[in-house]
Amino acid sequence: MQKRFNAAALALTFAVSGAYAQETIKIGYSGPLSGGAALYGKNVLSGMQMAAEEINAKPVEIAGKRYKVEVVALDDKYNPSETGINLQRLVQQHKTAVVLVPHSGGVFAAQAANEKLKVLLLAYTSLPQATERGNKLTVRIPPDFTTYISPFVKTAMSKYGKNVALAQADHDYAKAWSAAFKPAWEAAGGKVVADNPMSYNKAADFYSGVSRVIQAKPDVLFIGGASEPTALVAKQARELGFKGAFIVLDQAKLDEMAKVTGGYGALEGAVGVMPMSGDDRPDAAAFTARYRKANEGRDPSSEVALNYSAVHATIAAMKLAGTTSDATAIRGQMDKAYRSLPGQYNPASVEGLDANGGAIVNAIVASVENGKLKGQLLRAAGSAQ
Repeated sequence: MQKRFNAAALALTFAVSGAYAQETIKIGYSGPLSGGAALYGKNVLSGMQMAAEEINAKPVEIAGKRYKVEVVALDDKYNPSETGINLQRLVQQHKTAVVLVPHSGGVFAAQAANEKLKVLLLAYTSLPQATERGNKLTVRIPPDFTTYISPFVKTAMSKYGKNVALAQADHDYAKAWSAAFKPAWEAAGGKVVADNPMSYNKAADFYSGVSRVIQAKPDVLFIGGASEPTALVAKQARELGFKGAFIVLDQAKLDEMAKVTGGYGALEGAVGVMPMSGDDRPDAAAFTARYRKANEGRDPSSEVALNYSAVHATIAAMKLAGTTSDATAIRGQMDKAYRSLPGQYNPASVEGLDANGGAIVNAIVASVENGKLKGQLLRAAGSAQ
């Protein structure tokens, strides 16, 4: 009798555990977790992990099965060739249907294989080419960077002068920014007086490189790469007597730079993208408070927020598609997933995807005036009115 009771109880236990057994959705990440861009890569990853933790607080049900979310992170050291290797590992070893890559060189390397591997690529790069090359399994997470150029040029030139020196990083993304920025500056009546890109991710001393461009007596310095080395370039410029403005490409974050330069005073006249912590829209402010609570008072950057939303949107797209493995079906639901995402999961106010798969985002441009951030909202082309 006792044996029959134990057997029945054991059977019931297996039945209950089977009914509530969870499978795992693995979302891959290949980005810099070491080297000069490590902070940038870790910011991206922290946003993804925050989203996964929130989702796992209430397990996801897709096509009758319950799932938890796991972010599988691999370090590519900002090296595109490593990204390609990591993509293969993530798909073949970890069975990921979705992989996020946060740098343009890595995105283009991944695009050489992601369609063949049938994996959805979440591209954290604001280069429009990422979604204009016809890759049907790519979503571009941030807005097109060219939307920033006109207000950046207008703000810096009107207040500081027409001579600009270029001292940005030498990686692919910075090269693309420079190629678009130079003709825009010249079309506005400005002059490029020096052009000296530097290896932000390898160098720690920028004295010689910054000295070279300062000798041309620019009114404005165009700088940018990862936040920490960008801040060191700005700091070096001030130490060499530069009094003008900085135009900061969107990879670098003004709030993170201020921590290196000792405050916004050293960044007076800088123009860049508004930090998430400076965005006073309700959903952004609430997200900043949640992130600080979960991360010992640290402020979230825009890449934290945008990649956080990308994970939430991906899981929402899987629900809509009824699959966790069919990358084509998931990609087909990403626009709808973004558009239906609750505000608490969409702090940067992504309004959906354009026809090529690029995010439609109403971004805020920030300038440093009298030691404080001042913002200007930019409505993205294709955004809801």
